[in-house]
Amino acid sequence: MYFYKKYEKEFAIIVVYVDDINIIGTPEELPKAIDCLKKEFEVKDLGRTKFCLGLQIEHLNNGIFVHQEAYVAKVLKHFYMDKSHPLSTPMVVRSLDVEKDPFRPREEEILGPEVPYLSAIGALMYLANYTRPDLSFSINLLARYSSSPTRRHWNGVKHIFRYLRGTMDMSLFYSKVPKFKLTGYADAGYLSDSHNGRSQTCYLFTYGGTTISWRSVKQTIIATSSNHAELLALHETIRECVWLRSLI
Repeated sequence: MYFYKKYEKEFAIIVVYVDDINIIGTPEELPKAIDCLKKEFEVKDLGRTKFCLGLQIEHLNNGIFVHQEAYVAKVLKHFYMDKSHPLSTPMVVRSLDVEKDPFRPREEEILGPEVPYLSAIGALMYLANYTRPDLSFSINLLARYSSSPTRRHWNGVKHIFRYLRGTMDMSLFYSKVPKFKLTGYADAGYLSDSHNGRSQTCYLFTYGGTTISWRSVKQTIIATSSNHAELLALHETIRECVWLRSLI
């Protein structure tokens, strides 16, 4: 839940999660909002936000870093991958596609409940949704097999863990230098899901040089050509662009 106040060029945004409150605003309006809350409620001011819902925030003179290094370390330790060998890429897509590899058996054994596949996908989704757009495609692809994962899919999950092992300190940097420019990128992967004839939509938006919105998802209808897939991806990107422009 959030509350928003705006007066000419001044503003304050109060974000509430259970009993935690984060206040964002301009230098003039921020102390006013804090004083107003202190008059009405018993409030303890902890200063600048440094940790919130698994997000770590580092304040610098020229901006802030937002990352989830502590969360990544916790996840790796939970799945016994904290000592694994680091990798430089999140996925090798061809290793998951049985139809394109005639030397792989068509029938593979489904993993049992002793393998925490769903738990791992959920933990990785939290990263992909908040600070790691580089994981979006790989997580979206592996999540499709949540109902019947095989050993190959579990190896794909472990591959991502090894990639995280080598990129734990990767973060988003939000600069204080005003660069009020919204930039969007769109792409489509034609027949990325060859089994169902579906393509992939991907887009990413930056504002002030920092990524603020991203998505990688399987298209809901069958594209009849690569050009058709690109148009479907562009349609979704434009919808997001219109919303972001109205928000800005």
